[in-house]
Amino acid sequence: MKIYLDSAHVGSWKLPSGCPAVRGVTTNPSLVHQAGLPVNLPAYLDLLRAAADHAFAELMLQLPSSDLTQAESWLGSLRELSQRLSVQLTVKLPCAPDWEACIRWVKAQGQDVLLTGLSNPVQLLWARDMGADYVAPYVGRLVNDGRNVWALMQACVTQQGSGPQLLAASIKSPDVLAQLMGLGAAAVTLPPASLLAWSTDALTQAAIQQFDRDVQASLRSA
Repeated sequence: MKIYLDSAHVGSWKLPSGCPAVRGVTTNPSLVHQAGLPVNLPAYLDLLRAAADHAFAELMLQLPSSDLTQAESWLGSLRELSQRLSVQLTVKLPCAPDWEACIRWVKAQGQDVLLTGLSNPVQLLWARDMGADYVAPYVGRLVNDGRNVWALMQACVTQQGSGPQLLAASIKSPDVLAQLMGLGAAAVTLPPASLLAWSTDALTQAAIQQFDRDVQASLRSA
């Protein structure tokens, strides 16, 4: 399973030892705004440079508009820089019919595409027909809405053989992460804070403390 950091806060991309390998970073306009950055092309180019500085293999960036003139301008600059920096670029686009012309155009450029916000199986079939390379359902939002999230996750995993890869987003607990790993999800996105928090565990630390106490007790009784 590939892990992507879900953040545009470049300062949070540096992780300590104990964290699993991170393939890259995924962002969207909301995350860019939350990081205090403008949702514009110069900011996106700076994120590409930051990904290269952190030695990430991939960066997933979401276009802010379905306007084809803007998409052409942005994609040309982003692809030129990503190729120069050797950072694989994936373009994120909403999984919605209003974006169909943009999706088809981006795919026609030979560009990898992730369709985000996927929420039901009909959208999954449409994403496959669009030639999407990834689909990204928001797992936490689906759970909060009372959906049968695991039926949809299983359908996404089943499609991975000949269709888009599942990149599960909005993971709220390590138990959900474990279920996705067990299903065979290709990738997940995690906020840096979650990755840090789950890299240690209170039960593990309690066991280590017990080992230390028993080592000391054995030496005293020797």
